[in-house]
Amino acid sequence: MDSYKTVRQAAEAEYEEKRSRFIGSVIPCTTEAEAIAFINKRKSETFGARHNVYAYILRDNNIARFSDDGEPHSTAGMPTLEVLKKQGLVDCCIVTTRYFGGILLGTGGLVRAYTAAARMAVEAAGVATMRECYECKVSCPYSDHSQVERVIGDNGGKVTGCDFTHEVTVRFSITAEDYQDLSAKFTDTFCGRLDPEILGSGYADV
Repeated sequence: MDSYKTVRQAAEAEYEEKRSRFIGSVIPCTTEAEAIAFINKRKSETFGARHNVYAYILRDNNIARFSDDGEPHSTAGMPTLEVLKKQGLVDCCIVTTRYFGGILLGTGGLVRAYTAAARMAVEAAGVATMRECYECKVSCPYSDHSQVERVIGDNGGKVTGCDFTHEVTVRFSITAEDYQDLSAKFTDTFCGRLDPEILGSGYADV
């Protein structure tokens, strides 16, 4: 897999239908243990809520699970899972908490409400396209720091961190396709003084 899509960050959004409140919460996660921990955390945080419906999809072992958590069959968990599937999202978990407002919504109303809450949570989180990348670093004098970050950004890389000691070590992610061009650009810009080093590979939002 060269790339995949997931949510950019944890986020929350609220939808109201006939006085029932539906609070959608979403996180990026990579393991079933992380997803289950998040579900349990939401349940413990929302004492008094009628339902905590969830859905998650993980790349590892192609896992996809959902729960209606007491709502009528296929009115809550499946619509939430469909929000993830329709946007092609993986490695994320949504929990939608419902506080009952005293009015029954019917099958159509529940599907509409849970779909809306999940979709709004994803919109609040943003979608990231994770691409297969090299994880790299380059060390430079303080005087070159700003230019180093500019060259990385202008050539398709994304700075992920910096360490400041007697010099600056800049960590960054970049696709394999862009790395060769970036390496050549470093040679030209810094006259061979600075040489990026590949530390490993993984996925990153670049």
